[in-house]
Amino acid sequence: MNKKNIAVVYGGYSSEEVVSQRSAKGILSFIDTDTYNLFPLLLNSEKWVVVHNNQEYPVNRADFTVSIDGEIIHFDCAYITIHGTPGENGLLQGYLKMLNIPHSTCDVLPAALTFNKYTCNNYLKGFGITIAMAALVRQGITYSIEDIAHKTGFPCFVKPNAGGSSFGVTKVKAIEDLDGAIQKAFLECNEVVIEQFIEGTEVTCGLYKTADKTEVLPITEVISKNEFFDFEAKYTPEKVTEITPARISPELTTEIQNTSSLIYDLLNCNGIVRVDFIISDNRPFLLEVNTTPGMTPTSFIPQQIEAKGLDIKTVFGEVIEDAIARRS
Repeated sequence: MNKKNIAVVYGGYSSEEVVSQRSAKGILSFIDTDTYNLFPLLLNSEKWVVVHNNQEYPVNRADFTVSIDGEIIHFDCAYITIHGTPGENGLLQGYLKMLNIPHSTCDVLPAALTFNKYTCNNYLKGFGITIAMAALVRQGITYSIEDIAHKTGFPCFVKPNAGGSSFGVTKVKAIEDLDGAIQKAFLECNEVVIEQFIEGTEVTCGLYKTADKTEVLPITEVISKNEFFDFEAKYTPEKVTEITPARISPELTTEIQNTSSLIYDLLNCNGIVRVDFIISDNRPFLLEVNTTPGMTPTSFIPQQIEAKGLDIKTVFGEVIEDAIARRS
């Protein structure tokens, strides 16, 4: 049997490149090398290269191939694990689509939509999904601190509208600190969301769907030792406690899993997706949808796959084969 060539694409053009590198290392360990030839592909603002045997081989951007020792390698599928631009916002998806190369994540529009947290949440609100009160400000356009404060109250979260890993996020407790937090978030993105703080239990639900199955994973409860689940808490094990399955009622578990599955369909997602919620007064509020979730060995998705008793190599094989089948 000829093994298929899989490019594990990591890096990106944002401050999340370091997170992407960790996810790529995880994914390379999760995919079955008896079935697939794996090629780590670093894509950033300086270079597009395949890293093979500790050497870098430039990627031909005209057709997304690479020449290694005189052999032209064509990729049967790109497994995208770039957090941030261009792998999470639809740019890379559009490029691969034009070249008719299958990839592991959703299409251009869902990627662009989910990358814009404010627009995505308000789109889903139209289908009855519960979200927090929020305001959006754009760099260069005048905004009223008083109007924002009236809408969201305090405390509130200020965060870049695009991106992840909690870069540029601040929990603001008083009006005099609000503008400084907005300016901090502007360093990451030219649009900033100010969101109502909801006291409650933070949970996250992973899932994926193929042409012939739906796999909704157990829910993880997230307890941060920091004031909120910030970058340090996400990537420093001693700063966070993650409990899978979450300590919530069976009824609430089913509700969150069903809502996650509905969101997946409403957004027309593909591949593995993670949906984050906060539960307040027994009511789940959507926080955000992640279409390229973290994939380090200790990330939520691998934890949830293990908790459900699934074989992680089988899961990643199903995602890859579904991506290839969608092109056919």
